This record gives sequence, structure tokens and C-alpha cells, in this order.
Amino acid sequence: MLVEMRTYTAHPGKWREYLRLYEAEGLAVQQRILGRMVGYYSTELGELNQIIHMWAYQDMNERAERRAALLKEPQWQSYIAKMLPLLQRQESKILTPASFFRPAWQES
Repeated sequence: MLVEMRTYTAHPGKWREYLRLYEAEGLAVQQRILGRMVGYYSTELGELNQIIHMWAYQDMNERAERRAALLKEPQWQSYIAKMLPLLQRQESKILTPASFFRPAWQES
């Protein structure tokens, strides 16, 4: 299991617009194709105007397959064309769990 943590830095004052657009046009398609959303947040302290979202995958192969399917989706392409101008920067990190960590969604 791994988690991809994406940090988007919006132009000053544009993070609310980003979240409104995402909820209206991006959320449903991304949840349908990527599956396991771990969290979706905006920053209050530290570096501002950031949106952090995390997605869990079994491995890098599953991530690659799901991301490729998302990029082919016309609804996602339409959303991206509206969303990208709101951003200054994007960063993606792959997080791997410590050996003792068991996510709640994997516990039975």
C-alpha cells in the first residue's frame, strides 16, 4: 500500500474557487476512477493557498493504471482546462507506510 500526497499551490485568493470547481466538476470523476481518497485539505497555517489531497493505491502499477484512465476521461480533461489556470505550482509525493502502520480501511 502507498499514498500519493499531492500539494497544489493556488494563486493568492484562488483556493476557494479551486475547491468550488473541484467539488462541482472534479470530485465525482476522480473518486470514481482513483478510488480510495485518504483526505482532502486546505492550509490554515504555514504556507497558505495550498490544497493537499491524498489517494491510496496498492502499488505503483495500480496508481499508473488509474491515473492513465483518469487522464483519458473527457469530463476530467474539461475540468483540468478550468482548474490549471488557478494554480501556481503542483507537487506530488509517494508515501510508504511504516511497517507497524495499518490504515483503518484495511482493518476488519
